[in-house]
Amino acid sequence: MNRIVRASLLSTLVSAVFILPAHAQVTVKEPWVRATVSAQMATGAFMQITSVQDARLVEARSPVAGVVEVHEMSMDKDVMKMRAVKTLDLPAGKSVELKPGGYHIMLMDLKQQMKEGDTVPVTLVVEGKDKKRSTIEVKAPVRPLAAPAAMGHDMKH
Repeated sequence: MNRIVRASLLSTLVSAVFILPAHAQVTVKEPWVRATVSAQMATGAFMQITSVQDARLVEARSPVAGVVEVHEMSMDKDVMKMRAVKTLDLPAGKSVELKPGGYHIMLMDLKQQMKEGDTVPVTLVVEGKDKKRSTIEVKAPVRPLAAPAAMGHDMKH
């Protein structure tokens, strides 16, 4: 490849970098989904999400479920409550943990049993302060019903 072609190619690549939209860099660590028993219609997906810039999780989807929502579980006196949330703030540089008993992704109207060792695709939609949205494709391994919260798979966007 001669110098003129290389210089032209480099110039094109550099230009392409500068015209790409600015999306918040988001890292997803340790994604997993809790296994289900036969005929169970719902389960949770858990992970740690860190954004370099202030952003928010605005949507989640998965082909294994008819309905996917971001949920918050909390205790009100002695009553455990769970509710869908429209968005989940991702403060710059802080890890937001989606875990059992707290924020999590609820997979409902399951199309199949979640079996230990399977992998569940989950798409996260993140919105930056500039209102631009980006998607993160996560491959979450299915852990047993009594699985501990930490193991180790990382995803980056």
